[in-house]
Amino acid sequence: MFFILYFVAYFIVFRGWSPKIRPEASSCFISLFHGTPAVFLATFAIFSDQNRGFSSPNTKTQNLVLDYSIAYFLADLLHYIIFFPSDILFIGHHLATLFVFITCRHLVGHGSYAILVLLILAEVTSFCQNLWTLASARRYDDELAAKVYAFLSPYFYAFYSVVRVILGPFFVYEMGVFYISGGADDVIPKWIWISWMFVVVIAIAVSILWISNLWVALFKEKKTKLEKKL
Repeated sequence: MFFILYFVAYFIVFRGWSPKIRPEASSCFISLFHGTPAVFLATFAIFSDQNRGFSSPNTKTQNLVLDYSIAYFLADLLHYIIFFPSDILFIGHHLATLFVFITCRHLVGHGSYAILVLLILAEVTSFCQNLWTLASARRYDDELAAKVYAFLSPYFYAFYSVVRVILGPFFVYEMGVFYISGGADDVIPKWIWISWMFVVVIAIAVSILWISNLWVALFKEKKTKLEKKL
């Protein structure tokens, strides 16, 4: 499905765009079909499970959501390997994410509650982020894109900061406390949940660094514009 969507985006939707930004735009396109749907699907899967918890067994619905996300990350990983093979950060991110999803889905069959909550926190900002990324890619050659980028930036940064800097670390803390207490050791091997925690903590740290740099750049830009007016 995601491979088909990627080809549609690359050869039809963005056929008039510069070859330099068509791959990135196509990646955003398939992300639009994953991020927001994944949030709703994961939310439904979580709340339809009356026995949800950090060590609860995966339900069929939860496994379907994991399969859906695995398909997306495999497609986007191939995109990066083909078009941006030197982007080690994103390739590493996708490989680590796939490791978490695949081990949860196919190896231990437990813990999808935690993984799906993290998926929601990761993807709830994706719609705004994809629009922002598309606008950013065209802001230097399209006036409308420049206006959309300027308008979205502070709101997207604020939304992203609340989710990734506050909500994300809080949930990961709760997750870590539960696993360290040994509450899941009988169904999730220690090396598995330690790997999950390592991947998630690194991902959050990188997200915080990324959004911090964007805030700094935004304030510098605003300061420069203000100085020019004076």
